[in-house]
Amino acid sequence: MTSPDGRLDEQSSVTIRCQDNSSVGVMFCDRFNFDADSVHYAVELRAPGLSARVDEVVAWIWDSDLTTFLEELAADYRGWDGERSWQTNDRDLMVSALFRSGGHVGLTWALRPWAQAAGGWGASVTTWLEAGEQMASLAADVRTFLAREQP
Repeated sequence: MTSPDGRLDEQSSVTIRCQDNSSVGVMFCDRFNFDADSVHYAVELRAPGLSARVDEVVAWIWDSDLTTFLEELAADYRGWDGERSWQTNDRDLMVSALFRSGGHVGLTWALRPWAQAAGGWGASVTTWLEAGEQMASLAADVRTFLAREQP
């Protein structure tokens, strides 16, 4: 995936843009290791009239990770029935996937920080990608981004 300035920059950020509307997107950025058991990063959602960011999403090494979920979606490029979903352990980032005829996957990215706190908020955007190569490329880019040791 490309960074906001158009350069291939898999180490510092991953940007997912909707093929139906390029002003809708998701960015993974500001990655850091807090300890050996986790990777922390920010997630930003963008759409016309919407800008939302969670600064500290946590990927724990023992959780089912986002890259595995994305790789499974890419492997099923011929499609599936119903909705598939994934979420972080803290449930501050959730992703759901639907297959649409014509070989496209709709990924709905939802941010809900402080879900248990009064006054919490939530925001979501849906990006549409091609089921095969675009999904495989996204999975590889996210794997590189979340790797504990950056290349």
